[in-house]
Amino acid sequence: MAEAKWYVAHTYSGYENKVKDSIEKTIANRHLEEDILEVRVPLTDVVEVKDGVRKTSQKKLFPGYVLVKMVMNDDTWYVVRNTRGVTGFVGPGSKPVPLTEAEMKSLGIRTENVTADFKEGDTIAVVAGVWKDTVGVVTRMDYGKQTATINVELFGRETPVEISFAEVRAMN
Repeated sequence: MAEAKWYVAHTYSGYENKVKDSIEKTIANRHLEEDILEVRVPLTDVVEVKDGVRKTSQKKLFPGYVLVKMVMNDDTWYVVRNTRGVTGFVGPGSKPVPLTEAEMKSLGIRTENVTADFKEGDTIAVVAGVWKDTVGVVTRMDYGKQTATINVELFGRETPVEISFAEVRAMN
């Protein structure tokens, strides 16, 4: 079986989530779980301060684009290409080009799998990176991005921080 790679589908702006939902429904209906593994709309956290109130929201990183991890063949190409709202794949002509390792890393998508010896609710210690020597409780695990969200005390307040699995260790 061929290896699944990440491809970028171009969509009408504002239709990214509808396209994602449509592709996921088609995967289930046509039993393509083996060929189309994941569909993502890349998001980033944006902090806005308005009237002295700090608000965190999520914004689309690439409006008009959806990432699809799939084995490229005639069936998968047809399903994604003919989904309502999709205008085509990114690549020359009608030939989709998969993302490179460097492009995937910059999006926070890791190809190597780091196993986590902790779970939600566990206390962990950060052993590398900006938050080194910080201790926090895991509130969320994202196995796709291979990150854990922990709460740390910052300026007297609990603040959620996303940490790579590789930067933490479980405390016993």
